Parts: sequence; structure tokens; C-alpha cells
Amino acid sequence: MGPVGPDGGPVGDMPGMNAHEPVGQGLPLAGYRVVELGSTVAGPFCGRLFADFGADVIKVEQRSGDAVRSMGKRNRGRSLYAASIFRNKRNISVDLHRPEGRRLVRALCEKADIVIENFKPGTLERWELDHETLKKANPGLVMVRISGYGQTGPYAGRPGYGVVCEAVSGMREITGDPDRPPARVAVSLTDYITGLYAAFGAVIALLARGRTGEGQVVDAALYGAAFSFMEPHVPASQQLGAIARRAGPRLPDNTPNSLYPTQDGRYVHITAITNPVFRRLAGAMGQPGLADDPRFSQPVARSGHEDELDALIGQWTSGLPMVRIEDLLQAADVPVARIYDMRDIFDDPHYAARGMIATPEDPVLGPLAMPNVVPRLCATPGGIRWTGRDAGADTRAIMEDELGLSVAEIDGLIAAGIISAGDGR
Repeated sequence: MGPVGPDGGPVGDMPGMNAHEPVGQGLPLAGYRVVELGSTVAGPFCGRLFADFGADVIKVEQRSGDAVRSMGKRNRGRSLYAASIFRNKRNISVDLHRPEGRRLVRALCEKADIVIENFKPGTLERWELDHETLKKANPGLVMVRISGYGQTGPYAGRPGYGVVCEAVSGMREITGDPDRPPARVAVSLTDYITGLYAAFGAVIALLARGRTGEGQVVDAALYGAAFSFMEPHVPASQQLGAIARRAGPRLPDNTPNSLYPTQDGRYVHITAITNPVFRRLAGAMGQPGLADDPRFSQPVARSGHEDELDALIGQWTSGLPMVRIEDLLQAADVPVARIYDMRDIFDDPHYAARGMIATPEDPVLGPLAMPNVVPRLCATPGGIRWTGRDAGADTRAIMEDELGLSVAEIDGLIAAGIISAGDGR
């Protein structure tokens, strides 16, 4: 299968696996060069966003491999996670702990538009790969710095993973049911949030560079990105002294907006917070009088009686199978959905119609399912051109084509252990 676009169809005029061909030809970010020094999730996800829309993303990976390669499930010796999050990127393996390796990477960064890194603050300064150093040769460079707590402040030197910084942000405290410890979402949520903010910041910096000619640093902190999602709770705390706590499936002060059991052991989420929608829900339940009941007739009143209202809705849903509830409420134009698992997603006609699951060809695994490119652009969509490559798969080509090294020089660097060509050496 060839390159896959956001509609599930092929993307024309795209290169295949040959690193000597133009990268991202015809896509909206074609011509931009990104050097990805980041690892684990936030940095690679940020890089993937650029790669999906045509930027030439060169991932610099240690010979031991990015930690993502040990996360998630594996098949035939390959990381399924890495095959998705490293897609559309060229990959070189360089030992950044050695001065010779850093010199090679510095040369690449001096030709780049964007550098993405998520080392502990101060690491790039010690390696002389920081923005102040690189901008002497590349004044237009945009450097994306992803860290746990930001580049400044008393916590800047602390190590920080997404879920740890999520705890500091306050978001972890409001996740889960109130009668048990805080839960976590079973994906690296805060890493993804931060990677998205980081990419957004880098695009803003590129737009600013178009006016000034100067690059800048994008300081994307994991705790800060997660904290930004606490927006409704911040003024409530300052103005009212309200401390947000876990609310289970409910959205506080927004009723009905919760999870309800079905007769066949599944769950549906129903949201009917405005008066017209709530009236339609009450009618579909066969209890139209609820919309005129003083306890439930207005949004503020409904929130003040959420236990009673949720009990009434739950009693109704418990007497019907999930599909019947969906049919009744969809016919009444009330927002409702079962709680999807992966089986539901793969079977869903809307996912299929919009091409949300792409299946680019992997050299080992064959067609490999992964989330398709978002957002959808009507005129200049992104696309998936190849799955994530092995560490060092493009080392030889990039050292030769981008840095002008000879075959003998490359062989010498491989023999010295400074670089790896992904062929076991």
C-alpha cells in the first residue's frame, strides 16, 4: 500500500522508503527541516505532527533506542507504538554523549528550521547544542524545549514525566471516582497535550520569523500544559475558595452529563445540559413532565439536584439495551454514545467513512493500523508516507547527503561507535 491521506485514500506524488528522495513533496510543510532530539512521547509526538504535514523530520536516536520502543505491545520483534509515532521521519543513530556525535548533530541543527528536545534543562547547554549557541550560525532557528517544569523556576531541574507533572498540575486530582484514589488515563495524556502545544508554539514562532527573520525558544512544560486544562477551576478557587475534586463520570455543575448503565451490562454517556435538549431527553424517556419539574426545569436547578436526576435517568437506561437507548436518543437529537472500546472503533461506519484508521505498509508487519492524520485540511492535507523506521535506518544517507561525509568517514564513525547505521553495527 502506498502513502495514506486523511480520507483513507492514497496521497499522490509522495516518496517511498528512499531517504535520497525529496521528503514531504507536495505537503504544506514541505521544505521545512526539523531535527528531533526528544525521546519517549512528548517530543516524538510533536515531531510526528510536523512530519505528517510534510516537514523533513530527522529523528536523532541513541543506539540503545528511544524508550518508546519498549512501551506498548510488540509483534514480530517490532514496537507497534514506535511504528506509529515515528512515522514519516528519517532516523539516524548518534551517540550524543560523545563530542564527535554532538558535532555531527550540531551541523544538522545549524541547517534546521526547528529543533525539538526534551532533555532535562541544562543538558543542551552542557553539550553546546542550546539555542544561544546554535543561533550564532542559524539565527532563524526555532528551538522547542519540552521539559517537566519549564526552563526556569525552582522546579526546573527536577526530572519530570508526564503523569508526574499531571499530578502537579491538579488535573490528576480531579480524575476518577470520588470514593477512591485519583485514576489515570491509560495513555500518556499530558505528553500528548504538551506535544500539541509545543507544535503550535513552533508554528507561531515560524510565523513570527517570517516577519523578523529571527528564531526563538518555545518553552513547553508538561505541568503547565496540563494545568491549562484546569481552566474552569482556577477562577472558582480564587473567587470562591472552591477546590475541585474527583466527580467520577460527571462534569461538575453541568447536569445531566454523565454515564448511565444499560440493561445488557454496557454504559452510555448522555449529555442534555440545555433546556431544549433536556426536554427532548425527558420526552424520549416517556417522562415529559421532568422538563417542567422545578427541580429540573433550569440548568442551575438541575445541577443542584443532580443525584435525583441521575437516578431517574439511570433507572430508565437500566431497563433498556444499549443499542435501543442509542436509537431512541439519536432519533430525539439528544447527544448519546456508548463507551467505545477498540472493537467498537474498528467496526464503526463513521470511523471507516472518514478514514480515521490508516493502514500504511510496514516492511515487516504488512498493513499496519494507526490513527490517521488530524486535523483534516481540505486543500493541503497531510499524509502517512511510511511507518516508523528502525533506529539508524537513514544514518548513512543523511551523513552522506546532508553533511557531505564520505563512505570511508561514515564507516570510521560506525567503527568508533559514534554513529550506528541500523544494520547491527
